[in-house]
Amino acid sequence: MTDQSPAAPQTGYAQVNDLRMYYEIHGTGDGVPLLLLHGGLFNIDLQFGALIPGLAATRQVIAADFQGHGRTNDADRPLTTAGLAADVVGLLKHLGVPQADVFGFSVGGAVALHLAIRHPELVRKAIVSSVSFHPRGDRPENSEAVGEMTVDMIAGTPMEAEYLAKSPHPERLQTLLDKLGGYDPGFTGWSDDDIRGIAAPTLITVGDCDAVRLEHAVEFLRLRGGDVNGDFVGVPVSQLAVFPGTTHFTGLARTDLVHDVVQAFLDAPMPDA
Repeated sequence: MTDQSPAAPQTGYAQVNDLRMYYEIHGTGDGVPLLLLHGGLFNIDLQFGALIPGLAATRQVIAADFQGHGRTNDADRPLTTAGLAADVVGLLKHLGVPQADVFGFSVGGAVALHLAIRHPELVRKAIVSSVSFHPRGDRPENSEAVGEMTVDMIAGTPMEAEYLAKSPHPERLQTLLDKLGGYDPGFTGWSDDDIRGIAAPTLITVGDCDAVRLEHAVEFLRLRGGDVNGDFVGVPVSQLAVFPGTTHFTGLARTDLVHDVVQAFLDAPMPDA
């Protein structure tokens, strides 16, 4: 009988800024690789473990653990989108990757959006999941709930177990929670023109009971050229997927549905220049 199990990934660490940044490379392919960027308090395995085998069946997939998450160390700096994006730019340079499709969830979605706006040459297509482009898109209870998180509140959860099992400094979980509670201090959001100006075709995904308001996701889509009658004007290259019965923490849990949506978007031809 032929072994159908996926090949073990290539794993390693890149010395990026003040981090020893952990990464994995799955699968092979001739096209641009797909870069996966997880959300806050998650890591590669927790966020994308169920999706990677399907995605890596037809392309190379690169996944990384952010500062203070998974197997990557923390550093003496706050957690900011710009800082995490700079780490990702350094990782791509370390790996010799000139351009990638980028799939980010929550904090990772904010980083994907930053890359698409500030480093357009690095991003062929962008998948921006469960994140707003401006604070007006966030539900008002979000910041208070995240800001008050303690180790006791997540005791017994997969997030706690993964942190304790993989972190190079497992005693710093509360420090990570505090940094996530004060994430991106002073950031006031992207302008409408910033969003309109993104060159990369963009897939926006959100749960129907997510931390991001549904009307904000539609606003995001409109700024990317969507919300039109595609039968008359054609289907826009930027798209919106709303996953039913889906919260922020379960945003990618419906693996088959997410895979089909993401794969179709990635496999679609690029628009003519």
